[in-house]
Amino acid sequence: MNSVVADLVIRRAQESDAEILCNAERDIARTPGRLVSVPEELHVSNFAAKIRDLHAAGTYLVAERDGVIVGHAFLDFVSTVSRIKHVRYLNMVVHTGYAGQGIGAALLRELQSIAPQAGVERIELRVRPKNVAAVNLYKKCGFEEECTSLRRIKLEDGTYLDDMSMVWFAPGKKP
Repeated sequence: MNSVVADLVIRRAQESDAEILCNAERDIARTPGRLVSVPEELHVSNFAAKIRDLHAAGTYLVAERDGVIVGHAFLDFVSTVSRIKHVRYLNMVVHTGYAGQGIGAALLRELQSIAPQAGVERIELRVRPKNVAAVNLYKKCGFEEECTSLRRIKLEDGTYLDDMSMVWFAPGKKP
């Protein structure tokens, strides 16, 4: 599964991508509030394990431009409980220097297109409401706000950020 969108190639993540993906998230995590994790909590071994875990489902993707990975996204299992096996949690990162170039939208659309084949009917995500560009992207791709958790994230300086939950339903599955 490789799709080409404009000059992007979207493909399944490989274990050999783990270090690049981890380093990209560490870089973004240096800006408080962009990610929930702080850089020292992100480990290459965890990225490699997640890629292995999601390989069969085919829901861990990377976007490349001219052979350089510029973004990644995956649909993670929320639980192994049978009654919610149709739900996945979205984690998506457009790498530093590549925002606003359609990479996030391309990754999202690819995941949304393969979601039904993977048994996914509902995709959940969390985003900071002040991250207007991300919120607008998610809305453009069919996500709706579900709720906002006030003061959910506590930064190192003692300030708090709200966290918005958004949801997308596969075609024909929206209530």
